[in-house]
Amino acid sequence: MSAAAAVIYAPAVAVSVAVSPPHLTARSWVFLAGTAVLQTGYFLFLQRGYRHGDLSVVYPVGRGTGALLAALAGIAVLGERPGPAGLAGIVLLVTGVIIIGLPARGGGDRGAGGAGGTGKAGGPGAGTVAPGAIRLALVTGVFIAAYTLWDKVAVTSVGNPPLLQDYASLVGMAVALAPFALADTGRTRRVWQDYRRQVLGAAVLSPLAYILVLAAMSFTSVSAVAPAREISVLFGVLLGRRLGEGGLARRLTGAAAIVLGIIAVAIG
Repeated sequence: MSAAAAVIYAPAVAVSVAVSPPHLTARSWVFLAGTAVLQTGYFLFLQRGYRHGDLSVVYPVGRGTGALLAALAGIAVLGERPGPAGLAGIVLLVTGVIIIGLPARGGGDRGAGGAGGTGKAGGPGAGTVAPGAIRLALVTGVFIAAYTLWDKVAVTSVGNPPLLQDYASLVGMAVALAPFALADTGRTRRVWQDYRRQVLGAAVLSPLAYILVLAAMSFTSVSAVAPAREISVLFGVLLGRRLGEGGLARRLTGAAAIVLGIIAVAIG
């Protein structure tokens, strides 16, 4: 995905640099390299979390934790001051993450298994929550908050263009992960052959979404933008249902609390 995105977005970056040449200092290059490191960590822990747990658990917990930590860091580090609504939103975020992370009770919260199932009790798709998946999702959230704050400073204080800042992460991830892909060329080839459309779709949409986030953060507070982008957690829960994952009512309740918290933080 990173390699494909680097190729797809290269013309846009070339035009942007030609039209408005950026003034890159040594500090600029540090922030360009740093975002690649942080986003590589984010993707690795996210994928590892998906391997150990349900999409409808790992995604909302990871994104909700990232939004919460980014908002708190915006308050503590960047001096942003949310009002009562923002503070209430932080409480809702925490509540939503806890609800989704709670273990299922009895058999009424169990799904049918399906594509995401392992066939084992308590495995992905069974409606239960694997503790390992929660831990990986929480670490994912730490990386989300870290690269969000890092990039906020990059596009405001340092002055890196949003398009270039995101492009650096794509190239950096492609370079960092290339040795692992080349070490298993058979698997890499199968992924490209079987999931080419998905890879190309992600290569277009994922960078585009984050470029818009960076553009927004260049003129408004991170404690508003970072939570607002996490409304996607509701879609994560609903997509998990299509994979046969159980616990829909509880996870949807937790995701709704996260979304309400996100809206409250953005407003407050």
